[in-house]
Amino acid sequence: MSRTRNTRASRLATAGVAATTAALLAAALSPAAHADARPTRATAIANAAQALVRHAAALGLTATEGTSVRDVIVDKNGTQHVRYDRTYRELPVLGGDFVVHLKADGTYRSADRATRSRISLASIAPDVSAPKAADLAVNALRAANLGHALKQVQARPQLVVDALHGTPKLAWRTNAVGKDSLGNPVARTVLTDARTGAQIDAWDSIETATGDGKSLYGGTVPLETTQSGSTYNLTDPTRGNTYTGDAANKTDLCIFGICISRAPSTVFTDADNHWGTGATSDRSSAAVDAQYGTNETWDYYKNVHGRNGIAGDGKGSYNRVHYGNSYNNAFWDDSCFCMTYGDGDGTTFGPLVALDVAGHEMTHGVTSKTAALTYSGESGGLNEATSDILGTLVEWYANNPSDPGDYLIGEKIVRSGFGKAALRFMDQPSKDGSSADYWSSSVGNLDVHYSSGVANHFAYLLAEGSGAKTINGVSYNSPTYNGSTVTGIGRDKLGAIWYRALTVYMTSSTNYAGARTATLNAAKDLYGNGSTEYNAVAAAWSAVNVN
Repeated sequence: MSRTRNTRASRLATAGVAATTAALLAAALSPAAHADARPTRATAIANAAQALVRHAAALGLTATEGTSVRDVIVDKNGTQHVRYDRTYRELPVLGGDFVVHLKADGTYRSADRATRSRISLASIAPDVSAPKAADLAVNALRAANLGHALKQVQARPQLVVDALHGTPKLAWRTNAVGKDSLGNPVARTVLTDARTGAQIDAWDSIETATGDGKSLYGGTVPLETTQSGSTYNLTDPTRGNTYTGDAANKTDLCIFGICISRAPSTVFTDADNHWGTGATSDRSSAAVDAQYGTNETWDYYKNVHGRNGIAGDGKGSYNRVHYGNSYNNAFWDDSCFCMTYGDGDGTTFGPLVALDVAGHEMTHGVTSKTAALTYSGESGGLNEATSDILGTLVEWYANNPSDPGDYLIGEKIVRSGFGKAALRFMDQPSKDGSSADYWSSSVGNLDVHYSSGVANHFAYLLAEGSGAKTINGVSYNSPTYNGSTVTGIGRDKLGAIWYRALTVYMTSSTNYAGARTATLNAAKDLYGNGSTEYNAVAAAWSAVNVN
């Protein structure tokens, strides 16, 4: 999934920032900014701009660097948190992101930085050419899909500064994409040293979950639709005009948001506003599940966390179902701001439109708009775990008797050929045969779907506690690394703590130690330092060996 954003960097050079800062400071110092009312987004940005000027050295900002606002959070008590991306000589900086925390009166409190390395490059002219970087990325994509013939392989390099992997260096970030023998997409992002051609890192760039209407999994569910003449279309005007369309079993071929070909998303229509039959033979049944999953995810974030839409801007995304041929996958794509579902092969997976899958994948969209956790190493595991944790809480929030809440991931979509009852198990992640129950120094070397086990296990322990128990008819037995007994504080508090940690404290480079700090800070903000909740967070992390 492409994470490139076309934002306009605001120069921090003295001449460039003077006029902008003057206007921002005028707004920040206006009477409205000092009123008792909760600060607005614009006021928070103005206050943060003042902080950037006054604390540039502490934030590692120099005249060669620029910043752009990615996200803003204003707490009920007026505390403000402004998240920035960074450029160096107009090149994106991987690991350059940071969050400025402001007091209710707009003064600087502190900051969280993804990395603290000073950026100083002798030149931004690469020794390795763009075509060479593209070739290296294509070879990496083929190697990652060993044994599978690929076609229509393309690659697009982008010159960046890599501050995530030690001393900042010039690098090529290349998205290599193609199609497998069935025509389904494969994609890999490859980070290459622009001086030596050595591979720095690589990760899959399609984030996966693998893996009134009558739905496939949720029974009969309510739907908000739009009437057009004598027909209805599956567009929800109450949730940002989110809609669901038919991909007609076609696929995309896109590189950094530029699509050579794009599968359709023909909006589903119906004559009587009663959608689907609950059977896979009716193509609109999967659409019912997809639209329902979007609705519940939207409502969860809005009603529980106060977030208005995936990007927090009130705008709806869209869904595509029946993507590819027997495609065992579902994914969120920033480039189209859309959610895409395959039909599964029928043996390993059924259609991947289950509620927790929808919540999982759309949470990748929330993560990309907030912490933007890098999709490799420990931060990649936290990225996947964030989607598992909040996607699971979406399922609990929906309270659907046909798909009751549980701590199993993807239990509705697996078939007998998969050999397990679910994709992942939060109470004891190792039950899937690959995931880690506890942190170790090698966790970051695992596939991100397996390194996520540490945070999934933490989340279960924080909500429900350790030991054997039955919840909603499902038996769990959660062990601890240190033999401790952990007492849970409930799902609502887990969600509140994790969401605040994600949106306020985590950055692109956050690892498990950083996640412990971020969630403790979140618990302190919400419930107080030394509170039962704060201590429970500490105990749950220790129980998964994150100390």
